[in-house]
Amino acid sequence: QVQLVESGGGLVQPGGSLRLSCAASGFTFSSYWMSWVRQAPGKGLEWLSTINASGGTTYYADSVKGRFTTSRENGKNTLYLQMNSLKSEDTAVYYCAKDPLLGGSWSYDYWGQGTQVTVSS
Repeated sequence: QVQLVESGGGLVQPGGSLRLSCAASGFTFSSYWMSWVRQAPGKGLEWLSTINASGGTTYYADSVKGRFTTSRENGKNTLYLQMNSLKSEDTAVYYCAKDPLLGGSWSYDYWGQGTQVTVSS
């Protein structure tokens, strides 16, 4: 059974950094594209980043480009999101998600329970 577990969230001051992790199991992690999405209080889901299966290609939303970096360590079935220069607007629950197709479909079939990130002074 596919399982995605996010971790690393917490309270951080504006301008600070945080690194999120997503532990994957139940599927061949190294064969699938992965994404990060978030949901801020009172708002809908926002796509943040996508990385291909090998990790050689990444995509970012304009709101986080230059500040966030996604990477993966296939040998450990783990996805990462390094967040720098955090702003109050980044406060949200962050989720990792799996793409259902091997070549990428820009959709998700599984996602984790999320980890809370709060940016406040």
